[in-house]
Amino acid sequence: MRNNPPIALDAIDRRLIGILQAEGRATNQELADQVGLSPSPCLRRVRRLEAEGVIAGYVALVNPEAIGLSVSAFVRVRLDQQSDRHLAQFEAAVIAFPEVMECYLMTGEADYQLRVLVGSLGAFEDFLRHKLTKVEGVAQVTTSFALRPVVYRTALPIG
Repeated sequence: MRNNPPIALDAIDRRLIGILQAEGRATNQELADQVGLSPSPCLRRVRRLEAEGVIAGYVALVNPEAIGLSVSAFVRVRLDQQSDRHLAQFEAAVIAFPEVMECYLMTGEADYQLRVLVGSLGAFEDFLRHKLTKVEGVAQVTTSFALRPVVYRTALPIG
């Protein structure tokens, strides 16, 4: 869906998305009441947004610290080669690491930026030494640790 044009959204679609981003467990009746529709047209709109890929899924957001994952690291990785084969090999490896919460192919000095979530500095060292630096082609790793979140959003700015 990367190169597809954006889906046209009207004001009601935007309100539905905004409500669902804030409260994914809202019932259809609650949604309908908040956007001023009856339940049937409201449900049709939500189903259309799901079918068109605007709503990609529903999740429960878990507080990482509540389950012992208090260390958030931002890791920049440079590969020794940037061929398609090496990029695909690296990407396949990091997809398999549950500690990697996000991974982006970047421009600039680093080839990739990762957000890694672990329970301790020791767990991060294990991840770094026994997983990330074992991936073939990793030439350089630079890490910054988050002291605390200032802004963390899951809701997109839909306007």
